[in-house]
Amino acid sequence: MADKAFITSEILKWARESANISLEDGAKKAEVSSERLETWENGTGYPTIRQAKLLAKGYRRPFSLFFLPEIPKDFQPLQDYRRDDSKKLDTASIFIIRDIQEKQNWISELFEETGEDQLDFVGKFSINDNPETVARDILNTLKINPNDYSKRPISEWIDKAESAGIFISRTSYLHSKLVLNRDLIQGFAIADKYAPFIFINTKNWDAPQLFTLVHELAHIWIAKSGISNEIDIDYSEKPKSKFHPVELFCNQVAANALMPRELIVQMGEEVYSSNKNVFKQAKELGVSSFALLVRFLKLNLISNNSYQFLKNEAQEEFEKFVAKEEERKLRQKKKDSGPDTYLLRLNKNSKLFTRIVMDSFKNGTISPSIASNLLNTQINKFQKFEKLLA
Repeated sequence: MADKAFITSEILKWARESANISLEDGAKKAEVSSERLETWENGTGYPTIRQAKLLAKGYRRPFSLFFLPEIPKDFQPLQDYRRDDSKKLDTASIFIIRDIQEKQNWISELFEETGEDQLDFVGKFSINDNPETVARDILNTLKINPNDYSKRPISEWIDKAESAGIFISRTSYLHSKLVLNRDLIQGFAIADKYAPFIFINTKNWDAPQLFTLVHELAHIWIAKSGISNEIDIDYSEKPKSKFHPVELFCNQVAANALMPRELIVQMGEEVYSSNKNVFKQAKELGVSSFALLVRFLKLNLISNNSYQFLKNEAQEEFEKFVAKEEERKLRQKKKDSGPDTYLLRLNKNSKLFTRIVMDSFKNGTISPSIASNLLNTQINKFQKFEKLLA
């Protein structure tokens, strides 16, 4: 007879509910009926050690946690800045937030213990400041000139942000069965003086990803940790009451940083006279045509009628672009096995975070098991990361 795991029933139920997993889905993870799982959660029965381990893996909790006498103090939930009518976060969203919080907590404690300097730009401003002033400070701090990118705009922003000590994590899934929904979560920021962390959902194209990144940078600059899900929006046409003031402010900062007033004004009428020119300029700036059109409208460079006309044209072009991209991805999928697994994992961990963990492992600061757990990769595969980072 298999050995029983004499777990704490309250913790078992808390672990499931805190992951937003139903009783039925939790039972499937342990390969039992929902009635059986319910008896374990009520304390009228116990799972086997194997079953408890399956549940720990499914709930993404340490197996040892089930044996604590009481529910442990968990990471504090991030402020939810999403729209009033947003749906509840799903399991994938909860797991990615928890994963990033664990990484951020570890690196922040490490930096504090080793006496690293605090980052003075975290919380340097507030929502009461001018968005243009905040945007200008972000550009100056990261040494970015939107009129002169040396590489793809999103790549340059990520590299410059991580060089300044901001960790950038990007992914669209945790594994094949846990895919992130961009309608639920596009990004979030953890504003910390030692180790600020930003997460970006890569379900979107490069342009909205970049807008999300800069939007989250604004969260760091005003020290407002939180979750976002509707960014790069045409907020001029929607009731502002549905959007949190912090989100509106961060959208304004992002627009000013990616499309500075002085740069947009000097473009001339030829740019916004046709959708083709708008698209070309938007691509150079790394933003969507929609975002650039909103910027033109906000700066009174085009009339509302021109805006609506160009926006409708842009929508048609975007739909064609999406169709072509889907065809390209399908052809690419047939040709090869897809993106490099370790590159995807590197982006999810953050390049900066990966480098610090590997250096800490090499100099003996952390054990192999901790390093492996932080990077979700076996030690003997670290060389894959080294090649990518090089």
